Amino acid sequence: MAKRSIDGLDVRGLRVLVRLDLNVPLDEACRITDDGRIKATLPTVEKLRAAGGRLILMSHLGRPKGDPDKDKRLSLRPVADRLTELLGQQVALLSTDAKKSVRRLKDGEVCLLENLRFHEAETIKDKKAKDDPDLRAKKDRFADDLAAMADVYVNDAFGTCHRDNASMLTVPQKMAGKPRCIGYLVAKELKFLGEAVTDPRRPFVVVLGGAKVSDKLGAIESLLDKCDTLLIGGAMAYTFAAADGFPVGKSLVEPDLYDTARALRKKAGAKIRIPIDSVAAAAISADADPKVCEGVIPPLMMGLDIGPKTIAAYNDTLHTAATIVWNGPMGVFETPPFDAGTVAIANAVAGATGRGATTVVGGGDSAAAIKAAGLADKVSHVSTGGGASLEFLEGKPFAAIDVLDDA
Repeated sequence: MAKRSIDGLDVRGLRVLVRLDLNVPLDEACRITDDGRIKATLPTVEKLRAAGGRLILMSHLGRPKGDPDKDKRLSLRPVADRLTELLGQQVALLSTDAKKSVRRLKDGEVCLLENLRFHEAETIKDKKAKDDPDLRAKKDRFADDLAAMADVYVNDAFGTCHRDNASMLTVPQKMAGKPRCIGYLVAKELKFLGEAVTDPRRPFVVVLGGAKVSDKLGAIESLLDKCDTLLIGGAMAYTFAAADGFPVGKSLVEPDLYDTARALRKKAGAKIRIPIDSVAAAAISADADPKVCEGVIPPLMMGLDIGPKTIAAYNDTLHTAATIVWNGPMGVFETPPFDAGTVAIANAVAGATGRGATTVVGGGDSAAAIKAAGLADKVSHVSTGGGASLEFLEGKPFAAIDVLDDA
C-alpha cells in the first residue's frame, strides 16, 4: 500500500486541501481537554506551510445532530484558536463555502474549515447514495465545492480512513489528475500497522482486550494466521471461558458466540490464550470488594480484570516478543483497582520496546490506557485511530487510501 507522500511535492503557490482528524475532546465550556490529535498533525502542516503551500485544513468534530443551537458547541473554533497558538500565526476559521477567502490565501498561510459534519452530505454513505439519486447528488455537490477549492489533496486523517465520508473519499475522487497524497501521520500508521501484520519480526504476539468478542472477531480471525501467540483479556475473555464450560458469574458474555469461540480455540490450539485467573467484584466501583478468582467466578460477581497469575504469564510471553500489537484494555481500567492488568500490560509492552521489540498500540481505549500510564513515548507507535486501526488489523480495504496516488 505504498502511496504518494508529501515529501518532494512542490506546493509553493498552490492551495492544499488537508483532511485531518481534529476530533478532540471538549469540556462543558468547550475547552480542549487533550490536544494530542492537533499536535500529531503539526509535522504535516509545518512541512506544507514551510514549502509555501496555501493550506485549507478540514476536519469533523463529534456527531452533530442538525440542531443549530445544540451543535454550536461542536464548532472547530477552539481548534482554530489552538492551532493559532501552536503555529504562531493566525488560523482563520472559515465556512465550507468560503471560496473568496480561500482564494485570498498567501503562501504559507493556513485556514481551517468549520466542522464538516455540520453538513449532512459529509456522512452520506456511498451504499445509500448508490440507491438514492438525491443523496448521491447532495454528496457530489458538497464534494465538488470542496474539491474546487484546491490544487492538491492530502489525507492525514487515519482515524477516519475506514469511512467513506465525502471529505475522505468523494473529494479525492473529484480531484483525479491533481496530486493526491498521504501526510506524515497516515504514512506512519501504514508503516507500523502494515509491517506488523505483513512482515513482523518473530515471535509476533497480539494482545486483544475489550468488552465483546463480536467487536474483535474479524481481527482475531485475521491475526490468528499471522501471529505466534494471541493473548486475550477484557470481558471478551469470559465468552471464551464460558464456552469452555467455566462458570463466569455475572460477567459479560455473548452466548450466541460460544460455538464460534470453541471453533476458534480448536483451530488455534495453544496459540490462543485466555486468563487463568480474574479479579472479580459484585459491582464496578472503586469501593467494591475485589476477589481473585481462578477457574470459577461466584454467581453474584463479575470478572473485571485479569488476575495476578495471568499478568505474570502474559508478561513472560511479552518479554520474549519481537513484535507486539495491542488493541483493547484488560479490564475496566477506568475504575481502579480494575486497572492493574491494563497497566501491567502497558508496562510490559513498554519494556519490550526498550529491549528492541516493535510495539504498536491500537487507538481508542488502549491508546488512552498507555497515555494514562505515562508510557506513550515508550512504545514504537500509538495509533491515532481506534476503529480504523482495528479494521486495518482485520485486513479490510480502505477506499479512502486506495483512491490516493500510488508512490
